Amino acid sequence: MPKITNCLWFDSQAEEAAEFYVGVFPNSRIGKVARYPEGLPGDRAGQVLTVEFELDGAPFMGLNGGPHFTFSEAVSFVIDCQDQAEVDRYWDALLARGGREDRCGWLKDRFGVSWQVVPRRLTELMSGPSETANKVAAAMMQMIKLDVAKLEAAAAD
Repeated sequence: MPKITNCLWFDSQAEEAAEFYVGVFPNSRIGKVARYPEGLPGDRAGQVLTVEFELDGAPFMGLNGGPHFTFSEAVSFVIDCQDQAEVDRYWDALLARGGREDRCGWLKDRFGVSWQVVPRRLTELMSGPSETANKVAAAMMQMIKLDVAKLEAAAAD
């Protein structure tokens, strides 16, 4: 089976974004960096064209393609967090230096990439009886960053 790589289109910040993400996620690294060659339109010769990187083993490529396309919530990356401490760590790291919070555990980092920071416990609670799932969903809808203790309290009510 061929390897599938997530490709993120940036205006000109692909290398900066890759360095940021590699600093956020453990077991991550930057790989090959390709530069624009001479002779292409746009006078970008020598600037970063693509940067390959891995986030905990998942392959990514950042492409500096210019301002033609931007990120939207139509594509997001879900972080399956083991506990509240992990939720807090990723939430704070991805919001650093200009990210923006959204509802129900969603955020956009400073590059505009959408992330869902989700505690594993939410999935467990939502997979239970429908009455419990309904209470948990209602509690989640009131949250910005997801709070495991409050989700569990809603399930117990």
